[in-house]
Amino acid sequence: MKSSTMRKAGKFSVLVIALIVSALLLVGCGEGEKKQEAEKAAAPEAPAKVVLKLAMDADPVSLDPQVQLSGGMLQYSHMVFDPLIRYTKDMKFEPRLAEKWERIDDLTMRFHLRKGVKFHSGNELTADDVVFTVARFRNSEDFKGLFEPFAEAKAVDKYTVDLISKKPYGLVLNMATYVFPMDKAFYTGTDDQGKAKDLVIKTDYSYANTHESGTGPYVVTAREQGVKMVFTRFKDYWDKNTGNVDEIVLTPIKTDATRVAALLSGDVDFIMPVPPQDLDRVRSTEGLQLVTMSGSRILTFQLNQKRNAAFANPKVRLAMAYAYDNKGVVEKIMKDFATAAGQMSPEGLVGYNPACAPRYDLEKAKALMVEAGYPDGFEATMIAPNNRYVNDEKLAEAFVGMMSKIGIKVSLKTMPKAQYWDQFDAQVADIQMIGWHPDTEDSGNYYEFLSMCRNAETGYGQYNSGNYCNAKVDELTLAAQTETDPAKRAAMLQEVEKIQYDEAGYIPMHWEHLSWASKSNMNTPEIVNVMNFPYFGDMMIK
Repeated sequence: MKSSTMRKAGKFSVLVIALIVSALLLVGCGEGEKKQEAEKAAAPEAPAKVVLKLAMDADPVSLDPQVQLSGGMLQYSHMVFDPLIRYTKDMKFEPRLAEKWERIDDLTMRFHLRKGVKFHSGNELTADDVVFTVARFRNSEDFKGLFEPFAEAKAVDKYTVDLISKKPYGLVLNMATYVFPMDKAFYTGTDDQGKAKDLVIKTDYSYANTHESGTGPYVVTAREQGVKMVFTRFKDYWDKNTGNVDEIVLTPIKTDATRVAALLSGDVDFIMPVPPQDLDRVRSTEGLQLVTMSGSRILTFQLNQKRNAAFANPKVRLAMAYAYDNKGVVEKIMKDFATAAGQMSPEGLVGYNPACAPRYDLEKAKALMVEAGYPDGFEATMIAPNNRYVNDEKLAEAFVGMMSKIGIKVSLKTMPKAQYWDQFDAQVADIQMIGWHPDTEDSGNYYEFLSMCRNAETGYGQYNSGNYCNAKVDELTLAAQTETDPAKRAAMLQEVEKIQYDEAGYIPMHWEHLSWASKSNMNTPEIVNVMNFPYFGDMMIK
């Protein structure tokens, strides 16, 4: 064989061998890829993150649970912090951070804390945190009145704390629902501006307004005031028997129609509240569920007797009460999704007085204006929120129209809740709207904050922007705190209602009904309650 032929044969053999090797490599690669795919298919997929898209009429004004005593802030507190105890659906008390409690004597209630509970910072919850929290209430304009009956909280040991009242007090457990322990180590010291981290400041910067460390089911991971707030499930949350929502994206939507449209289109999963005019529409939409219940939040107009001299005259106030058509407003504006009120306490609460019924009578109102010396009326200013209560702006406008019929010319300004409360506290107008739900589920709570004479030291009358003041109301309200005879206590609180009614200390509107709507694959009926603090930590989405 010629060498050239041998070279060709050699080249051919090498080519054949290369092709065989390549084929074997391809087969091997193919088998490897198939093996990887098989292994991938066999491996369990990571569960998809469960996200709740939530729309409320407004977002929390702060991250500090003690900066404002309001429904919105208490809703936030139940998401990010945890109370010592909380109400069940049927208004009994259930353990939370306190796993049990006992009365030691007439003044002392002892709480035994869960062990191993972590704050979002990683610090462990101890009795010192509860002591710190209760002491901090005294620096809060809004909460100091609520905790005025208490002398102190005292640590017995690392996981035991006593709540001690100044006098025998029947609502200690009710008050414990307000104690959301704060992380003492986290809120102690100074921030990068040289300010104390534990300052309670309503209208300016504070460390607690912008930082949080609670024990609750969710950590605040993003916040743009008025735009969006993101809550992420706390991986070390102590309660393992809880909901399955990993993340909550809260979008504040002030306008009722826009909020409902977002639910109907699927842009959000849960809304609160549902405006009365859309209840039937939501109820009849497939894939959605509507939950409603009667509530005990009273809406009122307060008449500032220090700003407008006319309001110091009880006949003028009575004229305004007679000129306001409670039942007509409930029927036309609230679409009967409210109960017309003549007093603060709804039927069922101990202070409810049957003698204090709504009293619309326009002719009597006009006669009272003449008797009061204002036959031609007078002028007044007024502010109201436009995203805090159901139909609040429409209610305010209706009130202005009704007062015009007795010659009172009211100049009205409405604003979002985030701006409203600062203006309310500053008492910038003669007439101001406020709603109040007694989170103790007791009539005395209304009077302590809305009726008693304003007292900056004790905090009583903190939300009495009308500056109504009657010594007998104060005397009865304080006496009722320590009265242990139920019948005597009821008589005291009902007398308070009658005094206010006869003097028209304020203009009662109605008790709001409550409403929530969500997609039907959620346990919404189980997490909502008469306090309107949905327990989102317990929400399950199928």
